[in-house]
Amino acid sequence: VLRRSHIDEMLIKFARSISNAALMLIVVIMALGVMGVDTTSLIAVLASAGLAIGLALQDSMKNFASGVLLLTFKPFTKGDYVDAGGTEGVVQEITLFSTLLLTLDNKEVIIPNGSIWGGVITNYTAQELRRVDMTFGIGYGDDILQARRVIDGVLAADERILNSPEPDILVSELADSSVNFSVRPWVKTNDYWPVYFAVVEAVKLAFDEQGVSIPFPQMDVHMDKVA
Repeated sequence: VLRRSHIDEMLIKFARSISNAALMLIVVIMALGVMGVDTTSLIAVLASAGLAIGLALQDSMKNFASGVLLLTFKPFTKGDYVDAGGTEGVVQEITLFSTLLLTLDNKEVIIPNGSIWGGVITNYTAQELRRVDMTFGIGYGDDILQARRVIDGVLAADERILNSPEPDILVSELADSSVNFSVRPWVKTNDYWPVYFAVVEAVKLAFDEQGVSIPFPQMDVHMDKVA
């Protein structure tokens, strides 16, 4: 039944083991009852032991329950790049008690499943497409239309950037020292970071070539001379 429901194989094996142990225990108790042994006290002892073990392993049971939910509802799978439990990384392994992530600087991070299921999960690779959000500033003395044409030319030259949805090039802010453009092209998820770094570099080179300035933060100070 679980296999027909496309449940994770690890969860199926665990359910089979638990079911086997539970059924074996029931059979033993029933056999003792048939042999005339009073099983009332035995059942009470087992119940008390189960309660004590449950209290002692409360945190572990929380992680186990969270692992079952993760394997059942699958908010992410192996190979996804996620932000979970306060850590970003590529999912390497999901067990019943913990999840192993590999960070971009090649560190392995083991996160208890309770911390993941009880928090916000961001799956960056769940969708086929992603929007790349970038901000470029130009000087107040520069031509806004020229800057827009330069940015549009950079985006059009990169074949990884999709035409549909169409990229946005918007004047988003009149900041203290610059006029800021919000540039939002769409790409395939695997191209996100390569496109991000390539476009930032290409826009800087194109601005330099076309004479569009990228201003430094500046402040005007007026001094009054006292007689």
